[in-house]
Amino acid sequence: MVAEKDGSSPPKLTRERPQQQQQPLGQLRRTKQQVTDGFTVKAMMRNTVVRGPPVAGAFKERPTKPTAFRKFYERGDFPIALEHDTRGNKIAWKVEIEKLDYHHYLPLFFDGLCEMTFPYEFFARQGIHDMLEHGGNKILPVIPQLIIPIKNALNLRNRQVICITLKVLQHLVVSADMVGEALVPYYRQILPILNIFKNMNVNSGDGIDYSQQKRENIGDLIQETLEAFERYGGEDAYINIKYMVPTYQSCLLN
Repeated sequence: MVAEKDGSSPPKLTRERPQQQQQPLGQLRRTKQQVTDGFTVKAMMRNTVVRGPPVAGAFKERPTKPTAFRKFYERGDFPIALEHDTRGNKIAWKVEIEKLDYHHYLPLFFDGLCEMTFPYEFFARQGIHDMLEHGGNKILPVIPQLIIPIKNALNLRNRQVICITLKVLQHLVVSADMVGEALVPYYRQILPILNIFKNMNVNSGDGIDYSQQKRENIGDLIQETLEAFERYGGEDAYINIKYMVPTYQSCLLN
């Protein structure tokens, strides 16, 4: 029997733990950044990322709402029918257009400018052009009732609806005497959307832009509409257009 030496103890078996790599303090702080809104107390703290402003959505299309035109059409209140011929579809009026009550029918047809499905969009747009062509002196007294439907159609921010509405506005200002001047007080309701989309013009370079042949280039149509407003709007037309569309240049000044 071997005597153990005084003060000696048996060796202990220990399990070595793998050394963990510690991240530098600066790198650890970077991984704990928090995102917060601007102009808050947290935005002034360290390791904080401030969110950017949300998208304004000026060009975003708005959803359509049920129109009064569709309601009246489905009830059969309009004296119209669809007629087919070799040139395509057209409206067959059951009564003479000159005898229609423009105070009742014309605002309803303008309300249909927001429609984008057949046959509502066809009847509304073609009906407007037919009534403007045969309206004469009946159009001017109805102008105040047309502003809200025009504004609603433009506020949809749908490119196709805007183009159709601009063509209607060009027809409206030449449809009867004094109509262009009667629209001047309502430029504040009509022109803001035109100012937003005015510079949205297609520049195809050496290519062929077929939208110009079809008159679907929104930038060109806005320019044509503003020029028509200036020509038929009287003395105060230009200064009011310039106030709402600052980049517009007069077409009458040499």
